[in-house]
Amino acid sequence: MNLFKKLLPTKNGIVGAQKYCRATFCSILHSAVDHSVEVHSPDQEVVIALGSNVGDRLNNFNQALQLMRKSGIHITKHGCLYETAPAYVTDQPRFLNSAVRAVTKLGPHELLGVLKTIERNMGRSGGIRYGPRPIDLDILFYGKYQIGSDILTIPHERIWERPFVMAPLIDLLGTVIDSDTVACWHSLSTDSDGLFGLWEKLGGESLIGKEGMKRVLPIRNHLWEWSKKTSVMGILNLTPDSFSDGGKFLSVQNAVSHVRSMILEGADIIDIGAQSTRPMASRMSAEQELDRLIPVLEAVFEMPEMEEKLVSVDTFYSDVASEAINKGAHLVNDVSAGQLDPNMLKMVASLDVPYIAMHMRGDPTTMQSSDNLQYSDVCSQVASELFSRVRDAELSGVPAWRIILDPGIGFSKKTEHNLDILTGLPVIRSEIAKRSLAASHAPLLIGPSRKRFLGEICNRPAAGERDPATIASVTAGIFGGANIVRVHNVRDNVDAVKVCDAMLKDRSIQL
Repeated sequence: MNLFKKLLPTKNGIVGAQKYCRATFCSILHSAVDHSVEVHSPDQEVVIALGSNVGDRLNNFNQALQLMRKSGIHITKHGCLYETAPAYVTDQPRFLNSAVRAVTKLGPHELLGVLKTIERNMGRSGGIRYGPRPIDLDILFYGKYQIGSDILTIPHERIWERPFVMAPLIDLLGTVIDSDTVACWHSLSTDSDGLFGLWEKLGGESLIGKEGMKRVLPIRNHLWEWSKKTSVMGILNLTPDSFSDGGKFLSVQNAVSHVRSMILEGADIIDIGAQSTRPMASRMSAEQELDRLIPVLEAVFEMPEMEEKLVSVDTFYSDVASEAINKGAHLVNDVSAGQLDPNMLKMVASLDVPYIAMHMRGDPTTMQSSDNLQYSDVCSQVASELFSRVRDAELSGVPAWRIILDPGIGFSKKTEHNLDILTGLPVIRSEIAKRSLAASHAPLLIGPSRKRFLGEICNRPAAGERDPATIASVTAGIFGGANIVRVHNVRDNVDAVKVCDAMLKDRSIQL
């Protein structure tokens, strides 16, 4: 019988786990630097914190992660990305901070040596303690071991006082303890309620968004604090058969004119798609898609109005994504979340751009089949299936801090499913949080605009008559926690977004 698992579901499960873990699972190693205490046999799960405040901080992170992978450190999860005020020595630039979970065969001191070598190779030298550094890599946890030697202490002795370390560490966990190792990490904290209790005592989520700690998503050449306001994504379809505006913007001139109108009406992002993903749409090749897309993309980037705006490319082809990003696009919006092109996730990882992963079952020709419309609990199942795509993306090298989630309204969903999702966005986040708090914090995008279910509810068979229903859906989504809304009618939805954001800022409505 697994007594450990029996202890976890109780109200005081973490405390029970702590006692059992301390007695049975966690090993304590005290020594000088001595290979006799190295752990070589099974893979060990570790947590490594990252920090940088010198040079190109994000590039420093990317380089460090690449070097870690090449050194026998297999990264499985990423925390969110935080920009934080410096601690201890305050007269220095702001830091980027995050953390990763990984698996390695390296012993604890071998791992320390590898990380120190990476730091040196990236330009870190002596200098002031807690002072500026291009990269800082610290081992927070190593398997179920508590380690004390002349050069290594695990858990890291100052985790508990540092919100900039605790925040990304907590991101790497789920609200459900998923292994004996994670239970041991909770038990090794200085709080009787484990890591979650310690985080709450430091201030928890109330710390995020304040001047000292911002949760950010890297995009273009800046860090986007996406939770400050709801962003509006305007839709540009370059297809002859899209359900709402097919055929209207096939010429470069018409496409550019429409982009200009959406920018003037307040769009923050322009989402350009050259392949229809309406139900039963036939699939065109990547080459055909590029032939439609690239001339418009090049013309759009010549527009002076686009200087401060973002462009996403709506595609499920890795080759199209790569070419579009090389032409200047900033995000990849994939309705399949990597399921329709086996190279997509690796390609996105190499491009170092934000990735919108949408929930869909099957492909546009099969997504509305009876099998793909079967749900016992749509919010729970969408959350589970989305998390599976996030997990695959992370294992492919796409960090959680670059992922945006879309529950896929209108894709593999009946009318009642779409309504459940619009009213159940907090449920989707909480279900994802069971497995990954980092993924649950990801920006959430919704795209109900002019969808068929709105026409069914309002008896509006023409898609262009569904804008009022779209505004109602967008409003519900924002109050449920949506951060980005993808719409056809930018002007009216921008006004709706402004009102929603004003109400939320005034705290008259609490999420």
